[in-house]
Amino acid sequence: MSCKPTGHLLKQLRALMAGGDTNLQAYIVPTEDAHQSEYVANCDKRRAFISGFDGSAGTAIITPGKAALWTDGRYHLQATTQMDENWTLMKSGLADTPSSENWLKQELGENARVGIDPYVISAPRFLDLNKSLKSNKIQLTSVTCNLVDNVWKERPEFPNNPIFPLALEFTGESWQDKVKRVREEMEEKQCQLKILSALDSIAWTLNLRGSDIPFNPVFFSYLFLTRQRVFFFVEHSRFVPDIEQHLNLSCADNKIIVLPYSQAEEKLRELSTDPAITKVWISSDISYGLYKCIPEEKTVILPDCVQRMKAIKNEVEIDCMRRSHLRDAIAVCEYVRWLEESVKRGEKVTEISGADKLEQFRKEQAHFVSLSFETISGSGPHGAIIHYRCTPETDRAITDKELYLVDSGAQYTDGTTDITRTVHLGQPSEKEIEMFTLVLKGHISLARIVFPDNVGGERLDTLARQPLWQVGLDYLHGTGHGVGMFLNVHEGPCGIGTRMREDGGLSPGMILSNEPGFYEDGSFGIRIESLQLVVPKQTLYTFQDRKFVTFDPITLVPIQRKLINTHLLTGEEIAWLNEYHKTCLERLGALMKEQNRLKLYHWLVENCQSV
Repeated sequence: MSCKPTGHLLKQLRALMAGGDTNLQAYIVPTEDAHQSEYVANCDKRRAFISGFDGSAGTAIITPGKAALWTDGRYHLQATTQMDENWTLMKSGLADTPSSENWLKQELGENARVGIDPYVISAPRFLDLNKSLKSNKIQLTSVTCNLVDNVWKERPEFPNNPIFPLALEFTGESWQDKVKRVREEMEEKQCQLKILSALDSIAWTLNLRGSDIPFNPVFFSYLFLTRQRVFFFVEHSRFVPDIEQHLNLSCADNKIIVLPYSQAEEKLRELSTDPAITKVWISSDISYGLYKCIPEEKTVILPDCVQRMKAIKNEVEIDCMRRSHLRDAIAVCEYVRWLEESVKRGEKVTEISGADKLEQFRKEQAHFVSLSFETISGSGPHGAIIHYRCTPETDRAITDKELYLVDSGAQYTDGTTDITRTVHLGQPSEKEIEMFTLVLKGHISLARIVFPDNVGGERLDTLARQPLWQVGLDYLHGTGHGVGMFLNVHEGPCGIGTRMREDGGLSPGMILSNEPGFYEDGSFGIRIESLQLVVPKQTLYTFQDRKFVTFDPITLVPIQRKLINTHLLTGEEIAWLNEYHKTCLERLGALMKEQNRLKLYHWLVENCQSV
């Protein structure tokens, strides 16, 4: 990764801040995406354009004399290598790093004006920031004409990709039934209008998919639901022919109205001023720009019920996810086998050529659409960069002298995958084996846990960290995230991490990652990630009729045994590992034989031996 020169860009931006009626003493370029997607469309990569840092999380602030960027521990190394001397890295999560608002209070005097585009920040975040800055008599100002756009002379066009329906064989529920369920929630909350702006919520509700955002099969739109009507804001020209029938648009009694994307604000003002609509249900993902269209006294901010509905997969979705993960596992196993043989023969394989080969293996599998995120292919010290992105400038060879971490996934029409495996193609060191085993112990501890239904993921996080904590180590990322069904690879509201959530807890049907890790800067990185399904668990006793659940793995790829010190594992941990590999051999082996991949099957047999 090389630094992007930003001095001339900052000079132009500061001129806009000082010019005309703007008169700003600071301008914020947040990562926060009001459409709730980790990735953003190319036209929306404003923070990456102005700072050079293109990680998925971070907030940039520019003042007349300084430019600072806040990001968390996943990206500290990446940000250091991507930003030039014009920028100061603020390492979020460290005790001596002030928050962005406290930094603004320190830097700015009274009556200073701070600008932000109201369409790229959520309403709750805008309101909280405004309240915080007001305490120091600093004014937060909406700047509807994004200043970065005025500097970005060759900004990419707004996406206009086709939108297509997803068949009932993949969704398991019609969009009409989903809308009915949402309306039942509206009735319970006594709301006459519900606003959906999270793109994955809209795609899931209407059983539609697109490709406006890299790696995520979603499309730019808004969806407003009343008790009688559905208002869908998107360009009609983007529909493939099947959507007319899918949405029943030609029926005389059609209840869905398609309007241009640009008319959402106008329609929201019209609907929210209707005397018959007394409560408008919005959720925390709504942009402040859209929020301003609703009379404050009618606004009801509640968690988006669609997010939880979407997170709890039905039986059809679960079956689809299992099938897609088996096919994906074949691609990953093919890659590891190919990598072992290629390096053993002395052939040069690099981080990029390896990632390309893995994608090629995935493309051979049925229903492949795209990758689900940009492959993290990190050899040696690059594995220590948690969200490493290989470039031609940083591309390293994958050898038998270092650990190799590959975090990858794919989008299939019947599922979304995400898997990380760390391997050594030669003889690992004692320290590498020790650290890998500690990470594995955390992974197994979380995978084996039995816990009450609806327990929050933050209460499970310590299980994965405990083996590292006992020796004074840790990792700077969450332990697990929800995953969509042919939707976003990072899906809310459920998750496993240190952050407290108001998501209703974990319930059967949810699919989450289990991904503890360890990273030694400049040396190596280790992560073991599999996806797992929350399933009911029959327990010996019952307590006040509480239901209990556990995890069932749906990612089935062997964990490299040469990296495991079995003397550090308990008998229960060894039993879990052997059972996991037995399951891999049974389920995956059957598909390998069906696909006539006999050499790969023999590789699988060897790598699933008991320890």
